[in-house]
Amino acid sequence: MRDEYDFSNGIKNPYMKQAKTTITIRLDKATVEYFKNLAEQVNMPYQTLINSYLADCAAKKKKPELVWNFECGE
Repeated sequence: MRDEYDFSNGIKNPYMKQAKTTITIRLDKATVEYFKNLAEQVNMPYQTLINSYLADCAAKKKKPELVWNFECGE
């Protein structure tokens, strides 16, 4: 084996999946538990399941139905 290899003229693997971005996100404990339990049922890692769900929402351009449940001034 060589001590060093020169990959400066290498090309990217065209068959490699698109790289994912690492982020930090804060989720409710109950939400994480829900996806972990669901992931066990469908036999897939929970982060993959969350990513798949969010990708589906993005592809369908779904928007959340937000209901703000608080009263001001009380």
